Amino acid sequence: MSQIPTLDIQRFDDPSQREAFVADIGATYREWGFAGIRNHGIPQQLIDDAYRVFAEFFALPEEVKRRYHVPGIGGARGYTPFGIETAKGAQHFDLKEFFHIGREIARDSKFADVMPPNVWPEVLPEFRDVGYRLYTALDQLGSRILSALALHIGLPADYFVTVTNEGNSILRPIHYPPITTPDVPNVRAGAHEDINLITLLVGASAEGLEVLSRKGEWIPFTAQADTIVVNIGDMLQRLTNHVYPSTTHRVVNPPGEKARQPRYSTPFFLHPNPDFVIDVLPSCVTADNPSRYPEPITAQGYLEERLREIKLK
Repeated sequence: MSQIPTLDIQRFDDPSQREAFVADIGATYREWGFAGIRNHGIPQQLIDDAYRVFAEFFALPEEVKRRYHVPGIGGARGYTPFGIETAKGAQHFDLKEFFHIGREIARDSKFADVMPPNVWPEVLPEFRDVGYRLYTALDQLGSRILSALALHIGLPADYFVTVTNEGNSILRPIHYPPITTPDVPNVRAGAHEDINLITLLVGASAEGLEVLSRKGEWIPFTAQADTIVVNIGDMLQRLTNHVYPSTTHRVVNPPGEKARQPRYSTPFFLHPNPDFVIDVLPSCVTADNPSRYPEPITAQGYLEERLREIKLK
């Protein structure tokens, strides 16, 4: 495969094509850790509305946006200003600002201490409705993809249902401002791997995403408008003993005049429930692939460890 495949998820819903689709998606993720997913069923109008409202938020004056920054929670909810997040091991911070929308849970939930309430910008009345509808749609799509991956490695299709139903998943609208300084040492998003189970990237407005192939080559991946980019995160890599690799990726600065245009992106980071124990699945351990992680760790423990590494905590 010289390029990252795009797959039609409607095949998963067709009993006559399900087995072949599971084989295809499994092979794609084993090779790339990335895939495009089309015919996903999320209305384009919802995606368009979300991007419009998110862009309106990022266009607000800095002092207004900072009202929605919550210190001391590692950016878990609300606004994170420009110049904070730094890719693991990177010297320079990423050229971005972002906003976090999390799962709405009862405040007497056992996870309330690690899943803070959402922060909603009352200056934009549409933000809450549109943002959470997109959150829910991506959460449901992610469950379908996880079902296919579960089947591929010999698990029941519903394996992930009860371990992600209260997951600390995050919708992250991102704004990469225009780059006006020549020879800036920073990049929009430094080379990194995602923390979570899978990431669903909907409607990125410009090229820039690059994926590191097994051969060590950076492969540009700009999906078609009707395609959602979905990649494996480190938690699923660890759970599956690297059967599904968490592939390094980055967002590079565009050349010339394109650098003077803003870029917007909205990934959805699908997490397991905070108390889920990430322990290598027995079906993913073989003589050729012995267990790489003898010590289990909870999803919350792993998340906190990684947030410190990227300077959000």
